[in-house]
Amino acid sequence: MSSGKQATAVDPVAAMAGGARLESMRRRGRLSRLAVWTLIAAGPVALALTVASTPTTVQAAPAAKPTRVRTATSAADPAGYAQVFVSAWLRSSADDATTAQARLALSMAPDVQLPKPAAGAQSSPASVTAVRSAQHGGVAWSVTVAAQYGDGRLRYYTVPVAADVSGASFTVTGAPGVVAGPGRAEVPTSPYGVSVPEGELSSAVGEFLAAYLTGAGEVSRYLAPGVQMSAVSPAPYTAVSVEQVSAVEEAAAAEKVPADGTMVRALVRVEGRDASGRWPLAYELTLKARSGRWEVAALESGTAQGGGVR
Repeated sequence: MSSGKQATAVDPVAAMAGGARLESMRRRGRLSRLAVWTLIAAGPVALALTVASTPTTVQAAPAAKPTRVRTATSAADPAGYAQVFVSAWLRSSADDATTAQARLALSMAPDVQLPKPAAGAQSSPASVTAVRSAQHGGVAWSVTVAAQYGDGRLRYYTVPVAADVSGASFTVTGAPGVVAGPGRAEVPTSPYGVSVPEGELSSAVGEFLAAYLTGAGEVSRYLAPGVQMSAVSPAPYTAVSVEQVSAVEEAAAAEKVPADGTMVRALVRVEGRDASGRWPLAYELTLKARSGRWEVAALESGTAQGGGVR
């Protein structure tokens, strides 16, 4: 046989094995396609179940440590208790421990002796007020109480008080001691350094305070939009006059009302008059310019020496 017509010999066993493998691969392919089409035909539920059945390895997160929350229970301030005790103690006498004031003082401080005022002495204070209290660790407190007498005398007493942790029980643990009163604090420089002359702003605050304190007119007509404020009722004064107006901002002293939205802070000193006399008063106001007039945007009294409206 010539070389061109010579055929390569093939092992019949190997040929049969290769055919079996090829047929097996084809069969698996047909089964895979059949399974996919079956899942699609069954709908999303079957697909979801198939995905869920697939084993997944998830690494568990380490357990979080519990957070500790501390709640501290502090004893209530016994300032009021000490105030009541000093008032009863100063009105008591060791010569007669059966009076209501003496029994009250002894019930609040069983181990404290009562005072012995001289016969005919006017030792009872006109008023007693707690002015300061300090806690000295645990349940021990020291309360400073001021006693004001009708003749103008003013004495300060310090009172030791024990309180339980819940603040429900108190006991005066020792006799009061007379101490020096609190020192006078340094007053900060007032921020109201601009003197405001008579004009639109002074007239606006004068009319507003007259309505606010005497009931002359409606307070609402002097207020900026959105601000609500009621007059003092019943009206404490029959007349109010402006004594002095000062401000923080220079715009308050301008001859003409500035542009809409301009805001200034003013300190207004007035005198209120009624049947019993004349009373100097001071108010801090915030005013806002609108349509050529000043309107009151806020009022705060009692802080005239501080840093303005807060």
